[in-house]
Amino acid sequence: QVQLVESGGGLVQAGDSLRLSCAASGRTFSTSTMGWFRQAPGKDREFVAAIGWSTKYAESVKGRFTVSRDNAKNMVYLQMNSLKPEDTAVYFCAARNSKVVVVSTGDYNYWGQGTQVTVSS
Repeated sequence: QVQLVESGGGLVQAGDSLRLSCAASGRTFSTSTMGWFRQAPGKDREFVAAIGWSTKYAESVKGRFTVSRDNAKNMVYLQMNSLKPEDTAVYFCAARNSKVVVVSTGDYNYWGQGTQVTVSS
């Protein structure tokens, strides 16, 4: 069993930066793919970034967001730069029992409760 707790969300202005953190419990962290997803009001949950054997990013965040992990601390991070109003969403941390990086929500086994990110124009 893996428990995930996100933090670091908030209200920022367009162009600002935020760093989201996700604390994971469980002994399988180092063998898991860790992903970030987001869900805006009225929209489906969508892939943002993930890190396992490799890293992947959604086209909409490529070059602005960076995902990283610290296996010693069981932490995963999402550094978000040059934020835009369209980045406004609840951001979720997710874990997958494989280090093969995939982008589908259905392939992730564990989810956090989410943290709100609001970007004002």
